[in-house]
Amino acid sequence: MASRPVRRFLCRHHGVNENGREARRFAAFVGALVDAVPSEPSTIFGAAVRSFLLPQSNSPKKIREKKREKHRNTKLSSPSSSPTCSRSDIRMAGSMELPAKGGFSFDLCRRNAMLEKSGLKMPGFLKTGTTIVGLVFKDGVVLGADTRATEGPIVADKNCEKIHFMAPNIYCCGAGTAADTEAVTDMVSSQLQLHRYATSRESRVVTALTLLKTHLFNYQGHVSAALVLGGVDVTGPHLHTVYPHGSTDTLPFATMGSGSLAAMSVFESKYKEGLNREEGIQLVADAILAGIFNDLGSGSNVDVCVITRGGTEYLRNHEEPNPRTYVSSKGFSFTRGHTEVLSTKITQLAPVVAEGDAMEEGL
Repeated sequence: MASRPVRRFLCRHHGVNENGREARRFAAFVGALVDAVPSEPSTIFGAAVRSFLLPQSNSPKKIREKKREKHRNTKLSSPSSSPTCSRSDIRMAGSMELPAKGGFSFDLCRRNAMLEKSGLKMPGFLKTGTTIVGLVFKDGVVLGADTRATEGPIVADKNCEKIHFMAPNIYCCGAGTAADTEAVTDMVSSQLQLHRYATSRESRVVTALTLLKTHLFNYQGHVSAALVLGGVDVTGPHLHTVYPHGSTDTLPFATMGSGSLAAMSVFESKYKEGLNREEGIQLVADAILAGIFNDLGSGSNVDVCVITRGGTEYLRNHEEPNPRTYVSSKGFSFTRGHTEVLSTKITQLAPVVAEGDAMEEGL
């Protein structure tokens, strides 16, 4: 809290009653502010703030205190053009708490470094494999995806579906963790259905985009779902990309997934405005094929979804670039005895007749 001469100066300067509660609060605030700035007189900011907020006292007591402080701080010299005031002029109020300093806190970084030194293995990033693309053509939007689902180095599913239904006029391609993409798209699809029930209107693409990016941003990237959202509404065709952290892009053509670079090279070399339906489908198929043949995480077949004002056409397995070259005509046969049977128990189930059925039979 500021001393009485300081309070008197501040009250006269700002037109505040010296003995009022407002004056005491104002003086305490200014005292805390001045005490928070650097105490070195050579600091330009500290000297300027002190010279502006505090009066220059010429009493012998103050002069002696200044000389003692100057003697203690022999390494620091006060410039003659910026008068300063010693810290003894100002006292912090006991109940006054300084606000926390702004900026980024590195406490968690130091904690993580300490845990790593102690032997804790930090979780790594999950690498997923997919190629999903989309483009805007003259009459609507074309989405495309491969059909390979991987689990590390293992191909878990050769013909999965990565183009998810959001609304009759909106579809979404998903890359990342399969469970996350399924859950996020199903949740937003149900919300869009309820919205259509409430408004009796067709869903807009921007509504689905807002729901998706809000949900992903709330989880700060821990929901591993990278999405390509496309649809046609009353305002025309739209194509958006949604990243796992919630950021979005609006582009005429987009790719995502581990094979996105190969697919993007096809788009950048062949895309042009005003494509018709057949040209758009072929360009999307070529982009997916580039991801299939140049990325180990992408493979199998090509799925295409065409969305126009008149409706939606889902072309499942539009192209199959990797057919099986050999299939045994005999199939798989396992002779008896490959798997040992440890025990066998057969329980006969007796039929149970309900009371209602018995009464009907009696009649």
